[in-house]
Amino acid sequence: MRTKLSFLWCVWIYLCGSCVGRFVVEKNNLKITSPKSLRGIYECAIGNFGVPKYGGTMIGTVVFPRYNQNGCTKFNDGDTSLSAKPGSFPTFVLVDRGDCYFTLKAWNAQIGGAAAILVADDRVEPLITMDTPEEGNGATNDDYIEKITIPSALISKSLGDNIKSALKSGAMVNVNLDWREALPHPDERVEYELWTSSNDECGPKCESEINFLKGFKGAAQLLEQKGFTRFTPHYITWYCPEAFILSQQCKSQCINNGRYCAPDPEQDFSVGYDGKDVVIQNLRQACFFKVANESGKPWKWWDYVTDFAIRCPMRAKKYTEECSDQVAKSLGVDMNKIKDCIGDLRADVENPILKAEQDAQIGQGSRGDVTILPTLVINNRQYRGKLSKAAVLKALCASFQETTEPSICLTPDMETNECLANNGGCWKDKAANITACRDTFRGRVCECPIVQNVKFVGDGYTHCEASGPLRCAVNNGGCWQGSQGGRAYSACIDDHTKGCKCPPGFKGDGFHSCEDVDECKDKVACQCPECSCKNTWGSYECKCSNGLFYVRESDMCIGKYSASVSSGGFVWMLILILGIGGAGGYAFYKYRIQRYMDYEIRAIMAQYMPLDNQPENSNQVQHSV
Repeated sequence: MRTKLSFLWCVWIYLCGSCVGRFVVEKNNLKITSPKSLRGIYECAIGNFGVPKYGGTMIGTVVFPRYNQNGCTKFNDGDTSLSAKPGSFPTFVLVDRGDCYFTLKAWNAQIGGAAAILVADDRVEPLITMDTPEEGNGATNDDYIEKITIPSALISKSLGDNIKSALKSGAMVNVNLDWREALPHPDERVEYELWTSSNDECGPKCESEINFLKGFKGAAQLLEQKGFTRFTPHYITWYCPEAFILSQQCKSQCINNGRYCAPDPEQDFSVGYDGKDVVIQNLRQACFFKVANESGKPWKWWDYVTDFAIRCPMRAKKYTEECSDQVAKSLGVDMNKIKDCIGDLRADVENPILKAEQDAQIGQGSRGDVTILPTLVINNRQYRGKLSKAAVLKALCASFQETTEPSICLTPDMETNECLANNGGCWKDKAANITACRDTFRGRVCECPIVQNVKFVGDGYTHCEASGPLRCAVNNGGCWQGSQGGRAYSACIDDHTKGCKCPPGFKGDGFHSCEDVDECKDKVACQCPECSCKNTWGSYECKCSNGLFYVRESDMCIGKYSASVSSGGFVWMLILILGIGGAGGYAFYKYRIQRYMDYEIRAIMAQYMPLDNQPENSNQVQHSV
C-alpha cells in the first residue's frame, strides 16, 4: 500500500524536495534476440505488483494486439490470442501506457493468457516505477491486485515504437527478461529490511500486509536462527513544520512536539484512533525489536507483531498500550527496557529511535528513498512485486550466491507450480510424459532433461531430442516405431547420432511417421521374369515358377538341383567347371610331387647298393698279393 496523500505526507514531500536522497527506479534487463535489427540489451522498470522472477530469466514472443492496445479491457477472441500453444514460446503482450491503472492492464493480460506484460511509455522521459492505485482514489475491484502473478515491465517510448514497427513488418520479436542481477548477492548472508506500519485500518492492503507477516513468520525466524539472514524492521514517520505545530492536525498526528507524525488511520480527526496512536505503537514495535535483538533473539519481533495484529486490532478498540504490554509480557521480554527505550512521548526532545528511523528513510547509496509502504529492501536494493511468502522467499533465495542458498530454498515449498499451466511454455512429450519444464525457486526453467542417463538436447521450448548411445531406450529416441503382424520396426538408430531414419521397407520423416513401401508396386524388388511378388508390411515375398528357387540377394531364380535356364545359369556352370578344373589340377600336382620324391630316394640309395635293374661295372680293378 502507499501512504495516504494527507496533509503531513504532502508537507514531507515539500520539505524533502532538496534532500540528498532520491527515489530509485528498480530495473532489470530486457534482451531482444530477434529480429537482428533490434538485437541488444535494454533497461526496463520492474512493476510494484505481480511476481518478478528474481534470480531467473523468462523467454517469450511479443504480441501487440490489434484492438485494446492500451489493455484497459479484457482481451477477447476477436483479438490476437495471448495464450501460448504447447511447444511455443510464452506470450509477452505489449500495451500502451494511459487510460487506466497499470495494475488493470496487468490483470487483463494475465486472464487473457499472457505470461508477462510490457508497457510502452507514452512520453519521452526516464523510466518510472509502475505502482498500485492509491487508496480511496475511486479505484474499483482492488481485490484483483493481489491476484496478479505475471511479471510486468515498463519500457521506453522509443523501444516500444521500434518493437511495434518490427511486428507490423511481419517480424517475430523474441525477448528475454532477465532478473538475475536485479538483486545483488555479495556474500553468504542476506540482509533485508521491511518498512511497515502498525496501522491496520487501511483496507485490503493492510490486511494483505498482515497476512504476509503471519505467513512469512516461520520462514523468517528459521532463516534468522540459522544465521542465513539478518532482518531489521523499520517504520516511516514524518515531522510537522514548526509553523503548524500548534494546529489540530499536528497535535492529533504527532508526538514529541511535532517531531514524529503519522497520518490519521481513518482520515477523520474526530473518530477512531489518531495518527499519534500509530506513531506510539510503531515506536513500541521498534523498541521491542531493539530489546529482543540485544538479548540475542531478534526473531521474536515476528511473534510480537503477528500476535498484536490478532489480539489488539483497531476495529476491536484494543489498539492500546495495555494490550501491547500483554503481548510483550507473554513473549518474555524485559518490559522495563522497552519503557526506557520509548522514553517521554510528551517531552520537547528528540527520540533516538524515531530520529534514526527518519534519517534511514532518506536514500543512501543505491537504495533510494523509502516512500512506499510497505517496502522490502534486500541487500540494500528495494524489492518490487507482490508481498507474498512465495514471492519474497524466492527473492531472498535469489540474493544468495549460487550454491550457498539455504536448504529451505530447495524444498517443495519453494515450487511456484509454473509448470502446471501450459507446461510453463516448455517442450513436452505427452506420449512419454517427459517435459523440459523444471520448477525452481528462481522460477521455472525450460531445460531439456536427462532421463535414465539419456540426455535430451534442444532449446527446451520448441523441441528436445534424445542423444547418446542409449537414446533409443527412452521413448524410442523420439522416433517413429510400430508393430504389425508380429513384426516390429523402429526409426531410431542406437548410436551417438541424432535424428531418425525410417528402416528399409519404409519411407517418411522418421519422427512422426514411416509408411510401408510397396516393393511390388514400385518395382524395387522381385523383378525377375519367373517371379511373382506379394507385398507385406515392411517387406515383401517373392516366389519363382517352374520349381525354381528365389535368391533374394541377387533377385533371381535358379534351379534347385540342376542349372537354371535363366541367364544366371551360366554363372553357376562356370563356377562348377572352375571347381572341377581346380580339383584336377590339385591332384596332378600331388602326383608330380610324389614321383619326384620317389626318384630322389632311389638316387640316394643307389650310391650304397646295386639295385636290381642296375648292371655290374666291367672296369672294376682286382688286387692280389
